[in-house]
Amino acid sequence: MGAEDDDEPPSKRVKVSSSQLVDISDRTFVRDPVSCSLGDSMARPLTLQGDDEVVGTKGVVKKVEFVRIITEALDSLGYKKTRALLEEESGIPLHTSVVNLFMQQILDGKWDESLNTLRNIGLVDEKIVKLASFVILEQKFFELLHKEKVMDALRTLRGEISPLCINNDRVHQLSFFIISPSQQVLTGVSGQGTARVKSRTELLEELQRLLPPTVMVPEKRLVHLVEQALDLQLDACRFHNSVVGEMSLLSDHHCGRDHIPSLTMQILHEHKDEVWFLQFSHNGKYLASSSADFAVIIWEVKLDGSVCMKHRLLGHETYVSYISWSPDDHQLLTCGEEEAVIRWDVESGVRIHTYEKKFVKFISCGWAPDGKRIFCGVTDKSISMWDLEGKELECWKGHRATRISDLGITSDGKHVISVCKENMIVLVGWESKVERVIQEDQAITSFVLSMDSKYVLVSLSNQEIHLWNIEGTVKLVAKYKGHKRSRFVVRSCFGGLDQAFIASGSEDSQVYIWHRGSGELVATLAGHSGAVNCVSWNPTNPHMLASASDDGTIRIWGDNRVNTKQHDTANGVNYCNGRS
Repeated sequence: MGAEDDDEPPSKRVKVSSSQLVDISDRTFVRDPVSCSLGDSMARPLTLQGDDEVVGTKGVVKKVEFVRIITEALDSLGYKKTRALLEEESGIPLHTSVVNLFMQQILDGKWDESLNTLRNIGLVDEKIVKLASFVILEQKFFELLHKEKVMDALRTLRGEISPLCINNDRVHQLSFFIISPSQQVLTGVSGQGTARVKSRTELLEELQRLLPPTVMVPEKRLVHLVEQALDLQLDACRFHNSVVGEMSLLSDHHCGRDHIPSLTMQILHEHKDEVWFLQFSHNGKYLASSSADFAVIIWEVKLDGSVCMKHRLLGHETYVSYISWSPDDHQLLTCGEEEAVIRWDVESGVRIHTYEKKFVKFISCGWAPDGKRIFCGVTDKSISMWDLEGKELECWKGHRATRISDLGITSDGKHVISVCKENMIVLVGWESKVERVIQEDQAITSFVLSMDSKYVLVSLSNQEIHLWNIEGTVKLVAKYKGHKRSRFVVRSCFGGLDQAFIASGSEDSQVYIWHRGSGELVATLAGHSGAVNCVSWNPTNPHMLASASDDGTIRIWGDNRVNTKQHDTANGVNYCNGRS
């Protein structure tokens, strides 16, 4: 492994017109941003004896509210008799008699009566009254049209809906259903030239979301609170790496360290020199690695979790600095250090095409999401786009790339990401022609894009790893420290369930793992006898991690909850001897 020069970066791997149909099931237009933030102060709350009584040790849970959400939960689960018994025994009704009357009037389609009752519920904010009235009258309007009572619908629109002065654009849209004979109002699914009449139950649910919770308890409020509690427990669990279905409401959630892949399950010896790069395929069925021996090896992940060599790819005249899997994992791109890019067939191991450009060499490569084009970083600091047959389609010149052999293409295919200066990453919008940058204070040694294309993980020369959010305004969201890097390129990756962890190689021969959200170092994996240059987490198996080292080996890490069927074992570790 060669050291980097003082003045060089590490080189080792160096918004609808009246002519358009509107689905009336979408009533979100009537909600004003101001009304969305209305609190309990905007409605007179249900007043009962013992309103100030609390339950629980913290003194923050009001008994009346607690009983009401339990009552609502019983009702939503269909336990009507149990709900009635709870209301009777506790003396705490789910809703006042006025609210119950209002709800029944909605279900019975007694629109005029429901509007009168609405004003007797005790709403303080007149805006909410108008918004709710609009929703009710719109339902009345469509039901009249559905019954072909066009003149009655017109009178409702002119005499009741319009005077509310709520969303004139929507009123114009409603008038279109009267003046256009081609429009139909149907029950069921909306389609071209039709509008769907909401069921009255759906209308009631919408009103429930619109009115303050002190008036009508939100639907499934208890379930929502429980889900929030579970989410908080997951966020607090530094070792959570299992599916949510494994959680139980009967006990607090806590995962142990054994959920993190920290045991050596296999050691792969097929490379003949230092191993500098590796990457799992998107489907997790393959692993590709490259070495100072100029070879690329495709490994196959068996159903039992074991990893064995599938193909040894020979064709580069220098060591391979970067590898990129096609979106369907059927092909592989490999880029030699300042050399050519080769496209391989994964199943057969056959070279399909070699990409070269006169007077320059390539330093990085990557696939467009459609799998029909590739991108290459070039030694003249440009980025070029090619079709699969080798025709250059476009080239972005200027400081678009450096010797850092990392390249990212967002999942929508609209941005190409590369290191453009020693301490700067550029996000090139190749369609929009808009560029954004990530500016660091230290030299960048490598970076990787998250699977959802929302984050970039940047490894720096000062032994820090920075997590940047690139949605909208670029911003730094987290830092990870602890690993060792003084001379060489050590790469990091996202991984684990929902990519909740960050892993990195290190010059002290260990693998470092941090909890992504908290930044806490949760594990260090010892086993290699040389610097760990690269790590890759299996995207479909959160319990499988691979690491590449200067000791010439690849280690496959697992956890002790996974029983992998082993073969050719020695001292409890798999040694896979594949074919060349």
